[in-house]
Amino acid sequence: MLRSLKALDGFKIAATDGELGRVKDIYFDDQNWTVRYFEVDTGGWLSGRIVLLSPASVTGIDWKEKSLRVQLTRRQLEDSPGLDSALPVSRQHELALSHYYGYPHYWNGPFIWGYTAFPMLIDPIPYDPATDQLASQPMDEQPAEGDPHLRTKDEVIGYQIEASDDVVGHVDDFLFDERDWSIRLMVVDTGDWLPGRHVLISPALIRTLSWEEKSVRVRATRSEIESSTEYDSEHPPEGAAQIFQSTPR
Repeated sequence: MLRSLKALDGFKIAATDGELGRVKDIYFDDQNWTVRYFEVDTGGWLSGRIVLLSPASVTGIDWKEKSLRVQLTRRQLEDSPGLDSALPVSRQHELALSHYYGYPHYWNGPFIWGYTAFPMLIDPIPYDPATDQLASQPMDEQPAEGDPHLRTKDEVIGYQIEASDDVVGHVDDFLFDERDWSIRLMVVDTGDWLPGRHVLISPALIRTLSWEEKSVRVRATRSEIESSTEYDSEHPPEGAAQIFQSTPR
């Protein structure tokens, strides 16, 4: 079953020795359409410090209790690299996170999680204190600018959907596969034209996603989007195979 990304808002982060905080926002990349980080507000415990956690640390999701279980301790989070939420996430910050937790770089390798298709299969790389490096994973030089392919859920929800022939609504949510954290579908609110109707389209249809214009351009007509599968939040789809996916124009 596919799950709503918005539904994770406020989920508790349950460490092995106590609660770490709550999910404030979610970062995903718009190349592989995969969740990369949870932005966690640690609340009063760490004076409101914001940190990023990778799905590689998640061992389970408790939907009833609204909790993400992670294989981390409170001390590990306390000492992890902090995030300046006023700035985009830089590749240096991502490198610092992978260095700290020992996770391989997800942008290396043939799969969406680097050399594996599932984040729970990632084995932390041993840390070598003699060199202050992760064994077999050098801290290579990377540009300091924010990664242009990392987006936040809260930023993109509300973006206008531009079909090839007309504006058709706005982004309302994303549906992800909790096995590999890949985003399989986008929920489009067509309320501007068809009040109360929400339809599903594949990210494969997306041509461009613009921060500046707050818009998503898709390879489909307004009619094709409006006639796509309707989204029922009470009965989410099992997968994306039956959802409209147009031939790229």
